[in-house]
Amino acid sequence: MDERTSEERRLVDEARAGDVGAFEGLYRAHVERIHGLCLRMLGDWQLAEDLTQEIFLKVWERLPTFRGESRFTTWLHRLAVNEVIGELRRRGRWRERFTAPGDLPEPEDTPLPEPGGGVDLERAVAALPPVARLVFLLYDVEGYRHREIAEIAGMAEGTSKANLHRARNLLRKALHR
Repeated sequence: MDERTSEERRLVDEARAGDVGAFEGLYRAHVERIHGLCLRMLGDWQLAEDLTQEIFLKVWERLPTFRGESRFTTWLHRLAVNEVIGELRRRGRWRERFTAPGDLPEPEDTPLPEPGGGVDLERAVAALPPVARLVFLLYDVEGYRHREIAEIAGMAEGTSKANLHRARNLLRKALHR
């Protein structure tokens, strides 16, 4: 166990015992990554901010149920992904079809790309169907393996692989326009 892992384990144990300072340490260590995940999945800064706060409230409430059978970060990301998926379902966006980046309305404060300049990667990722986007972000950005993604998202490992393949193909098409 490396030093960072043992420090995190100490913080988790102390936070589980009710130490607010230890929980603050966990929050500071993970809030940016969780917010980034929420922002990439939801595409809305304020909603990502709100959901990040809700996620950490749930982490505090559920920390006593963390058994330590997996890494804390795996447990935290699973909780976060489940909350994002829940939010997408509440908004009816979980099973949306793919919209080509050129078909998306332009935000008023975002300049249009120069002709022949291609499509912005972030916009192309944001245009992916939610399940494909989730798998792409967890696999290629966050570094999870398909087994972990399947566990986090409640899908078969093969479904995770198929969605990653789909996401990469859609991104290739969008970025080579």
